[in-house]
Amino acid sequence: MQHLVAPSMLSSDFTNLQSEIEMVNESRADWFHLDVMDGMFVPNITFGMPVIKKMKKHAQKPFDVHLMINEPDRYLKDFVEAGADILTVQYEACTHLHRTIQKIHELGIKAGVALNPHTPVSVLENIVHDLDMVLIMSVNPGFGGQDFIENTFNKIRRFKEMTTKLVQSPMIEVDGGVTLDNAAQLVEAGVDVVVAGSTVFKSDNPSATIGQLKDAGQTKKV
Repeated sequence: MQHLVAPSMLSSDFTNLQSEIEMVNESRADWFHLDVMDGMFVPNITFGMPVIKKMKKHAQKPFDVHLMINEPDRYLKDFVEAGADILTVQYEACTHLHRTIQKIHELGIKAGVALNPHTPVSVLENIVHDLDMVLIMSVNPGFGGQDFIENTFNKIRRFKEMTTKLVQSPMIEVDGGVTLDNAAQLVEAGVDVVVAGSTVFKSDNPSATIGQLKDAGQTKKV
Protein backbone atom coordinates (compact mmCIF):
# COMPACT_ATOMS: atom_id res chain seq x y z
CA MET A 1 0.00 0.00 0.00
CA GLN A 2 1.30 3.45 -0.86
CA HIS A 3 1.85 5.68 2.15
CA LEU A 4 -0.71 8.33 3.06
CA VAL A 5 -0.16 12.06 3.43
CA ALA A 6 -2.01 14.03 6.11
CA PRO A 7 -1.42 17.81 6.06
CA SER A 8 -1.46 19.22 9.58
CA MET A 9 -4.04 21.99 9.73
CA LEU A 10 -2.29 23.49 12.77
CA SER A 11 0.06 25.19 10.29
CA SER A 12 -2.67 26.42 7.96
CA ASP A 13 -3.86 30.01 7.69
CA PHE A 14 -6.74 30.19 10.18
CA THR A 15 -7.89 33.50 8.71
CA ASN A 16 -8.48 31.72 5.40
CA LEU A 17 -9.40 28.27 6.69
CA GLN A 18 -12.08 27.37 4.15
CA SER A 19 -9.67 28.06 1.29
CA GLU A 20 -7.00 25.93 2.97
CA ILE A 21 -9.48 23.08 3.38
CA GLU A 22 -10.47 23.30 -0.27
CA MET A 23 -6.81 23.18 -1.27
CA VAL A 24 -6.36 19.94 0.67
CA ASN A 25 -9.59 18.57 -0.84
CA GLU A 26 -8.27 19.17 -4.35
CA SER A 27 -4.75 17.93 -3.62
CA ARG A 28 -3.39 14.38 -3.45
CA ALA A 29 -3.60 14.40 0.34
CA ASP A 30 -5.39 11.46 1.95
CA TRP A 31 -6.41 12.82 5.35
CA PHE A 32 -6.69 16.04 7.32
CA HIS A 33 -4.55 15.91 10.46
CA LEU A 34 -6.02 17.91 13.34
CA ASP A 35 -4.02 18.58 16.51
CA VAL A 36 -6.18 19.32 19.55
CA MET A 37 -4.26 20.90 22.46
CA ASP A 38 -5.64 21.95 25.83
CA GLY A 39 -2.85 24.10 27.27
CA MET A 40 -2.30 21.56 30.06
CA PHE A 41 -0.96 18.36 28.52
CA VAL A 42 1.06 20.58 26.17
CA PRO A 43 1.88 24.30 26.54
CA ASN A 44 -0.39 25.45 23.74
CA ILE A 45 -4.11 25.74 22.97
CA THR A 46 -5.50 25.08 19.49
CA PHE A 47 -9.06 24.23 18.48
CA GLY A 48 -11.81 21.96 19.77
CA MET A 49 -15.10 20.38 18.78
CA PRO A 50 -16.91 23.50 17.44
CA VAL A 51 -14.13 24.32 14.96
CA ILE A 52 -13.78 20.70 13.86
CA LYS A 53 -17.52 20.48 13.28
CA LYS A 54 -17.39 23.58 11.06
CA MET A 55 -14.38 22.27 9.15
CA LYS A 56 -16.14 18.96 8.54
CA LYS A 57 -18.81 20.74 6.50
CA HIS A 58 -16.22 21.66 3.88
CA ALA A 59 -13.80 18.73 4.08
CA GLN A 60 -14.04 15.81 1.68
CA LYS A 61 -11.40 13.57 3.26
CA PRO A 62 -11.16 11.75 6.62
CA PHE A 63 -10.32 13.61 9.83
CA ASP A 64 -7.29 12.22 11.66
CA VAL A 65 -7.69 13.82 15.09
CA HIS A 66 -4.81 13.76 17.56
CA LEU A 67 -5.84 14.56 21.13
CA MET A 68 -2.97 16.15 23.03
CA ILE A 69 -5.15 16.69 26.08
CA ASN A 70 -5.55 15.50 29.65
CA GLU A 71 -8.43 13.12 30.45
CA PRO A 72 -9.30 12.38 26.82
CA ASP A 73 -11.98 9.86 27.82
CA ARG A 74 -14.25 12.72 28.83
CA TYR A 75 -14.40 14.01 25.26
CA LEU A 76 -14.16 10.98 22.96
CA LYS A 77 -17.85 10.93 22.04
CA ASP A 78 -17.85 14.69 21.45
CA PHE A 79 -14.97 14.48 18.99
CA VAL A 80 -16.57 11.60 17.13
CA GLU A 81 -19.79 13.57 16.84
CA ALA A 82 -17.79 16.59 15.64
CA GLY A 83 -16.42 14.54 12.74
CA ALA A 84 -13.36 12.52 13.76
CA ASP A 85 -12.77 9.42 11.64
CA ILE A 86 -9.64 8.39 13.56
CA LEU A 87 -8.96 9.35 17.17
CA THR A 88 -5.43 9.17 18.52
CA VAL A 89 -4.79 9.64 22.23
CA GLN A 90 -1.50 10.21 24.00
CA TYR A 91 -0.13 7.20 25.87
CA GLU A 92 1.15 9.55 28.56
CA ALA A 93 -2.34 11.00 29.17
CA CYS A 94 -4.22 7.71 29.59
CA THR A 95 -4.37 5.97 32.95
CA HIS A 96 -6.47 3.11 31.57
CA LEU A 97 -5.33 2.96 27.95
CA HIS A 98 -7.02 -0.32 27.06
CA ARG A 99 -10.39 1.00 28.20
CA THR A 100 -9.87 4.21 26.21
CA ILE A 101 -9.10 2.28 23.03
CA GLN A 102 -12.14 0.05 23.59
CA LYS A 103 -14.36 3.10 23.97
CA ILE A 104 -13.09 4.65 20.73
CA HIS A 105 -13.85 1.43 18.87
CA GLU A 106 -17.29 1.24 20.47
CA LEU A 107 -17.94 4.70 19.02
CA GLY A 108 -17.40 3.20 15.58
CA ILE A 109 -14.09 4.70 14.48
CA LYS A 110 -10.40 3.76 14.34
CA ALA A 111 -8.18 4.18 17.38
CA GLY A 112 -4.55 5.22 17.64
CA VAL A 113 -1.99 5.90 20.34
CA ALA A 114 0.70 8.58 20.17
CA LEU A 115 4.08 8.34 21.88
CA ASN A 116 6.12 11.34 22.94
CA PRO A 117 9.80 11.31 21.87
CA HIS A 118 10.99 10.07 25.28
CA THR A 119 8.46 7.20 25.47
CA PRO A 120 9.72 3.80 24.20
CA VAL A 121 7.55 1.75 21.86
CA SER A 122 7.82 -1.20 24.27
CA VAL A 123 5.07 0.35 26.44
CA LEU A 124 2.55 -0.70 23.77
CA GLU A 125 3.50 -4.38 23.81
CA ASN A 126 0.36 -5.49 25.65
CA ILE A 127 -2.09 -3.43 23.62
CA VAL A 128 -0.57 -3.26 20.15
CA HIS A 129 -2.95 -5.90 18.79
CA ASP A 130 -5.91 -3.61 19.59
CA LEU A 131 -4.56 -0.55 17.77
CA ASP A 132 -5.29 0.68 14.29
CA MET A 133 -2.42 3.15 14.31
CA VAL A 134 0.61 4.25 16.32
CA LEU A 135 1.72 7.87 16.04
CA ILE A 136 5.41 8.30 16.73
CA MET A 137 6.04 11.93 17.60
CA SER A 138 9.25 13.14 15.99
CA VAL A 139 9.21 16.45 17.90
CA ASN A 140 8.08 17.39 21.38
CA PRO A 141 4.35 18.06 21.02
CA GLY A 142 2.85 21.50 21.43
CA PHE A 143 4.08 23.65 18.57
CA GLY A 144 4.63 23.38 14.82
CA GLY A 145 7.84 24.12 12.96
CA GLN A 146 10.24 22.14 15.20
CA ASP A 147 13.27 20.19 14.00
CA PHE A 148 12.95 16.45 13.43
CA ILE A 149 14.38 14.17 16.18
CA GLU A 150 16.65 11.64 14.47
CA ASN A 151 16.05 8.89 17.05
CA THR A 152 12.59 8.54 15.49
CA PHE A 153 14.08 6.15 12.93
CA ASN A 154 15.23 3.81 15.73
CA LYS A 155 11.73 3.87 17.24
CA ILE A 156 10.17 3.00 13.87
CA ARG A 157 12.52 0.04 13.50
CA ARG A 158 11.84 -1.18 17.05
CA PHE A 159 8.10 -0.93 16.58
CA LYS A 160 8.22 -2.88 13.32
CA GLU A 161 10.25 -5.61 15.04
CA MET A 162 7.68 -5.73 17.85
CA THR A 163 4.81 -6.26 15.42
CA THR A 164 6.33 -8.76 12.99
CA LYS A 165 4.26 -11.66 14.32
CA LEU A 166 0.92 -9.86 14.22
CA VAL A 167 -1.55 -10.88 11.53
CA GLN A 168 -2.32 -7.21 10.94
CA SER A 169 0.06 -4.55 12.22
CA PRO A 170 -1.11 -1.06 13.17
CA MET A 171 -0.29 1.70 10.74
CA ILE A 172 2.74 3.80 11.65
CA GLU A 173 2.26 7.56 11.53
CA VAL A 174 5.00 10.14 12.07
CA ASP A 175 4.39 13.79 12.93
CA GLY A 176 6.88 16.57 13.53
CA GLY A 177 9.67 18.06 11.45
CA VAL A 178 8.71 16.11 8.33
CA THR A 179 10.19 17.73 5.22
CA LEU A 180 10.82 16.93 1.58
CA ASP A 181 14.37 16.01 2.65
CA ASN A 182 13.42 13.25 5.10
CA ALA A 183 10.01 12.04 3.85
CA ALA A 184 11.48 9.40 1.52
CA GLN A 185 13.67 8.01 4.30
CA LEU A 186 10.65 7.78 6.59
CA VAL A 187 8.61 5.93 3.97
CA GLU A 188 11.49 3.56 3.27
CA ALA A 189 11.76 2.91 7.03
CA GLY A 190 8.15 1.74 7.05
CA VAL A 191 6.03 4.79 7.82
CA ASP A 192 2.46 4.46 6.52
CA VAL A 193 1.20 7.99 7.23
CA VAL A 194 3.30 11.13 6.83
CA VAL A 195 2.04 14.24 8.65
CA ALA A 196 3.42 17.57 7.49
CA GLY A 197 2.43 21.06 8.57
CA SER A 198 4.92 23.86 7.96
CA THR A 199 6.43 21.99 5.00
CA VAL A 200 3.05 22.10 3.25
CA PHE A 201 1.44 25.35 4.31
CA LYS A 202 4.54 27.53 4.26
CA SER A 203 5.59 26.39 0.79
CA ASP A 204 5.02 28.48 -2.32
CA ASN A 205 2.77 25.79 -3.75
CA PRO A 206 1.17 23.69 -0.97
CA SER A 207 -0.70 21.39 -3.35
CA ALA A 208 2.48 20.59 -5.29
CA THR A 209 4.34 19.98 -2.04
CA ILE A 210 1.66 17.50 -0.98
CA GLY A 211 2.21 15.75 -4.31
CA GLN A 212 5.95 15.56 -3.67
CA LEU A 213 5.33 14.09 -0.21
CA LYS A 214 2.98 11.55 -1.79
CA ASP A 215 5.68 10.51 -4.27
CA ALA A 216 8.43 10.31 -1.62
CA GLY A 217 10.18 6.97 -1.48
CA GLN A 218 8.40 5.65 -4.57
CA THR A 219 10.70 3.92 -7.05
CA LYS A 220 9.98 5.20 -10.53
CA LYS A 221 10.32 2.91 -13.50
CA VAL A 222 12.44 4.22 -16.35
